Amino acid sequence: MKRIWLTCLTLAMMLGATKAQDNVYPAPAAKAPILIKGGTVHVGNGTVLENADVLVEKGKIVQVGANIQAPSGATVVAAAGKKVYPGLILPASTLGLQEISGVRGSNDFSEIGEINPSVRSIVAYNAESKIINTLRTNGILLAHVAPQGSFVGGQSSVVQLDAWTWEDAAYSMDMGMHIYMPSLLSRPTGRFAALFASMMPAPTDPTKQALDKLEALKQFFRDAKTYFAQTGKKETNLKLEAARPLFEKKQKLYLHANQVKQMLLAVDFAKEFGFDVVIIGGSESWQIAHLLKENNIGVILSQMHNLPTLDDDHIDQPYKTPAMLQKAGVLFCINDDDPQNRGRNMPFNAGTAAAYGLTKEEALTAITLSAAKLLGIDQKTGSIEVGKDANIVISQGDILDMRSSVITDAFIQGRKIEINDKHIQLFERYKHRFQVK
Repeated sequence: MKRIWLTCLTLAMMLGATKAQDNVYPAPAAKAPILIKGGTVHVGNGTVLENADVLVEKGKIVQVGANIQAPSGATVVAAAGKKVYPGLILPASTLGLQEISGVRGSNDFSEIGEINPSVRSIVAYNAESKIINTLRTNGILLAHVAPQGSFVGGQSSVVQLDAWTWEDAAYSMDMGMHIYMPSLLSRPTGRFAALFASMMPAPTDPTKQALDKLEALKQFFRDAKTYFAQTGKKETNLKLEAARPLFEKKQKLYLHANQVKQMLLAVDFAKEFGFDVVIIGGSESWQIAHLLKENNIGVILSQMHNLPTLDDDHIDQPYKTPAMLQKAGVLFCINDDDPQNRGRNMPFNAGTAAAYGLTKEEALTAITLSAAKLLGIDQKTGSIEVGKDANIVISQGDILDMRSSVITDAFIQGRKIEINDKHIQLFERYKHRFQVK
């Protein structure tokens, strides 16, 4: 009797868990061509096509223009009066690696130790994360998933946000190595930082500590270079092997840095080892924009809706930084790493940049084609152009405007995905409860 009762209880729990899950499933591959008809197409490279059509076949964009005839058996999506955009790209996140910060079992975004170049974020990616659908309903279809760490975090990958498993989700695997630059300044942070700082003994020189740490990292890369030059090796060093794609230009080196001094060291890295360097953070990047341009270093601006880094900066400096980088010719993109938003407000960050110096199309490029270039996937996605994957979003209004952006249709590699998430489901639930129409 006890065994029967336990079996019934287990079945009831399983059924309850099933009902508790969002009923949003990955879309099957499209069996017929898709023609998006009559929309205003924002290509993503600054071009806007009025009353244009987009033809998709086998997951690829095969034609863009006016008056395209629908092939036999094609599905026609009416987009008249709507705006058609490339799928937005979240350029740096822990999406799928961190679900609920207070629940330890749902977090798998960092590893023990300071130097972990062989850690691969993609194998920890949870394609069933509840957060994913909240991004899709704001037009974000791709995300760069990066490991965190105290120094060398490991390797990142780009995922598409409509998958059953991490293998299905992988869009560009192990395409970047992440280094979290140590601070070279002794800046107290937090509400009570100044009080605690006065109570603590004088710290050691933070600049010397950081430089010693960076010299050890440089030695690691020098050792790797020597290791690759050896022939007939009897043993494989996994940490050194993990750095091989950097030297072969198959990976980018992503340096997480906000301070000018940190970014100057990033320039030094690029010169000594010839790495393809991208800065993530870059709140003070506007101060050395010309130097970044000269050394072909791109910037992923982490958080615009924030206070300035320095006390004497203009209060609106974070909003103006994108326009300043644009004017200097620096390749940059815009991110949203606010732990409350979890990335979904990224298009509205771009909208703020459009109010502080960028044009609307430049702001759109900063979350589509420029992001694709900084992630090394611009040959596949980032704009609505022939030959690229059909990662497309259709909105009733301006996708950069929180008030008018309403996503009606979205396609990932030509698959029409469902626009639904936990927020929408709760909204509909309580509309039903209170009989709101």
